[in-house]
Amino acid sequence: MNHKIELKSENLHSSFNKDYASILSIQSGDTIEAKTPDIQWGYSAHAGEERTIYSSRENEETLGHPLIGPIAVEGAKPGMVLEVRINDNVPGWYGRNWAGGTPAWQNQMLGIADSERLQVDWALDREQMTGTCTLSGKEFSVALSPFLGLIGLSPGEAGTHRTSPPYRTGGNIDCKELVQGSSLFLSVEVEGAMLSFGDGHALQGDGENSGTAIECPMDFVSFTIILHEDMELNMPKAKTPAGWVTFGFNEDLNQAAATALDEMAGLIQQFHSLSKTEAVALASVAVDLHITQIVNGVKGVHAILPHGAIR
Repeated sequence: MNHKIELKSENLHSSFNKDYASILSIQSGDTIEAKTPDIQWGYSAHAGEERTIYSSRENEETLGHPLIGPIAVEGAKPGMVLEVRINDNVPGWYGRNWAGGTPAWQNQMLGIADSERLQVDWALDREQMTGTCTLSGKEFSVALSPFLGLIGLSPGEAGTHRTSPPYRTGGNIDCKELVQGSSLFLSVEVEGAMLSFGDGHALQGDGENSGTAIECPMDFVSFTIILHEDMELNMPKAKTPAGWVTFGFNEDLNQAAATALDEMAGLIQQFHSLSKTEAVALASVAVDLHITQIVNGVKGVHAILPHGAIR
């Protein structure tokens, strides 16, 4: 069954809480289709149209990412795994990113924390899948690779949780590999799983170095949701066009890398019936460690095992 979710404030929230009421209940195998607003809670369908500004129905004191959801999955229970199959990501016609002008650690290290905050406006061509901007009077162009920065389930801990850091249950992972054709696997920690998503990115480099990607609305996103009752999962993992991907999140980048590598070693052990030491030996020659993002408080590292790299 296909479920179309309307873009309106009643369907948006800006934090995770296992006690939030769901906006929709679906079954395993169903597909969700939606539009998502930009990072500043706005949406415009085409150039020349004024942006509509939305709000969170939960009335948080401080707004985080605008999220569609939560969506309940019938039969989902703690200990199960939810697979989010990403069918399509179509960016809107515009995007923005920012650099400098804030006390973020990377800005301090680069000496741009006290500079004027730079906003870069991008025109997005969805037919050619390119984005263009103008800096210092010169036009620059990039090839787009759209994805949602945030797909996650409600954490099991009581209380309200910010959207900025990623969790064991997913969330603001900000991994550029989660493009169309990917499956993201997430641990269920609450009844119904309680899926939320948003944070459209037209393009992002590993690291999300200035703190933002090309932040954009999504004109169309489509997921198919599959519930797995007999799969074990400690951290999010994904099967993407680039290969299998495992994740680590921690304030300490070394710890994040260790978690991503440990999860990948476990995957190689599962695939090939090897000891952990043997799996790490193969990982050292076939697996790439990437810095997912450095800007969400909790840093991210993802390990990629390309398809066919180990035969």
